Amino acid sequence: METTPETPPKYGERAIAGGEFVLFDNPRPGRDYQIHITLPEFTCKCPFSGYPDFATLYLTYTPYLKVVELKSLKLYINSYRDRYIPHEEVTNQILDDLVGAMDPLNLHLKADFNPRGNVHTVVEVRHQR
Repeated sequence: METTPETPPKYGERAIAGGEFVLFDNPRPGRDYQIHITLPEFTCKCPFSGYPDFATLYLTYTPYLKVVELKSLKLYINSYRDRYIPHEEVTNQILDDLVGAMDPLNLHLKADFNPRGNVHTVVEVRHQR
């Protein structure tokens, strides 16, 4: 459904558009622990065909001083749904944005894209402080 002046954006669309990372203090600074997050409904658009691309994102990080709040992460991830962006770029961009916001000790992001046209793509990127 297209948004027009007669049909304002829905509440979810407004939340996605206004979303920013919400961070909170690491409750155990100095402790080496990992946070694993799975985001099974990631979507963006192929910049060449315009077809939707679907992926499961696997995020693992060791926080330093800040931890990302999960709803804000969800809204950030949902902001890619209408963006035309290659698999490689979107995976690297998400890593860059998370590292820029949280400054984790390390972060690993695996983007496992659903097969399309008999091709299955997995992109993995890492950050080490």
